[in-house]
Amino acid sequence: MTADSLRRALTAPGDPPLRPLPDQVAALLETLHAPPRLAAHLRAVHDVAAQLIDAVADRFPQLSFDREEVLFGAATHDIGKIRHPEELSGPGSAHEPAGFELLLRHGVAESLARFARDHASWQQPGIGVDDLLVSVADKVWKGKRVTDLEGLLVDRLADATGRERWSVFLDLDDILDRIAADADRRLAFQATHPVRG
Repeated sequence: MTADSLRRALTAPGDPPLRPLPDQVAALLETLHAPPRLAAHLRAVHDVAAQLIDAVADRFPQLSFDREEVLFGAATHDIGKIRHPEELSGPGSAHEPAGFELLLRHGVAESLARFARDHASWQQPGIGVDDLLVSVADKVWKGKRVTDLEGLLVDRLADATGRERWSVFLDLDDILDRIAADADRRLAFQATHPVRG
């Protein structure tokens, strides 16, 4: 794999334009010689997470969440695929504990590393709003809607706002529909970057 192909995945503007990953995450991906496809995927999910939390903060200002943690979680959620690159193009969950361990070994606090381990485990006890936001971003970036996951977020939003669940659902559904509308272009961006450089 060439450093150039990874650098392109980290810096190419994308269509729609994608935000850059946090500097710490980009540097870690370069240090670990991450597959370019993984870097492109992390950028897409990170960008969607930013859109999601901006819209949620606007429509549901009563909801408390940690913006920086959500963005870091979205930017690193699949980092374990460096150790399990077969999961970039096929199913598997070995990357989840691997990503958690990899982040810990590189000095990332457990409170942030947990997103790599837990992003597909939204039904576990103790999963918080930050975790749900990362999980939703990891689905809706490609236009996938997961009813039980979104239902958990609707419950948290209804609790925070005191609004009726159906009303919260309509607002969240509108946010997710707007984000999902660009899914094909994000998928195309990811596909332009090789699994192996």
